[in-house]
Amino acid sequence: MAVKKKTDESKHHRFQGTGVPPECVRSLSIDNLIFGLDHGELTILLIKHAEGNTRGEWALPGGYIREKENLQDAASRLLEELTGVKDLYLEQLRTFGKVDRFPGERVVTVAYYALVSADKYRLIAGSSTLGTSWFSVNELPELIYDHDEIIEHGIKHLQHQVCHQPIGFNLLPEKFTLLQLQELYEAILNTHLDKPNFRRKILKMNLLKPCNEKQTGVAHRAAALYRFDSEAYERLTNAGFSFVV
Repeated sequence: MAVKKKTDESKHHRFQGTGVPPECVRSLSIDNLIFGLDHGELTILLIKHAEGNTRGEWALPGGYIREKENLQDAASRLLEELTGVKDLYLEQLRTFGKVDRFPGERVVTVAYYALVSADKYRLIAGSSTLGTSWFSVNELPELIYDHDEIIEHGIKHLQHQVCHQPIGFNLLPEKFTLLQLQELYEAILNTHLDKPNFRRKILKMNLLKPCNEKQTGVAHRAAALYRFDSEAYERLTNAGFSFVV
């Protein structure tokens, strides 16, 4: 994916491995896990460092937190500065604080994550990055520090969440087919699902609203289109419904 270089970024920004700016907390950092879907494959957004002893290496988008900055604000700021991606709801995953996770000093990192439709976001590499790109979670490059461990934990958390909350619908267009929905779950869970059983279970939940339309411009037989009924989900949840795939 071609990446445009950002030129107007604040000169005060630095990320892990390049020194800590005076306005930042030395021992506390942020790492963002941004998951997407590309042709039925789960992907994650990575950056290539341009500075310090990690120059040329791939990493999660992250960096240090400013002294007078909330964690959530820091996560959003760093993500936009490094990748151009903004206006995401980032949910806190957990903290990672092994004594030896960062070379030379003690740094605890707070991981945030989001699940997005990758094609909706234009990537703009920050001035402190050599590039930013989506990678399949099954074909990751060598990563710095413990970022592979953070991603592994993030995937396990995502797999649990997608089976108990309808967060996977964030990756689909507003109108989608049952096959697209199944392929999404297969990509996240990294497994094959039985087509009849999956469709029966999903439709039985009464969370999909038929659009009374079919696909257009496809070579195969056009499939019916559905949309996620968020109001029905809210009503059912308030009544004690449990979303389990």
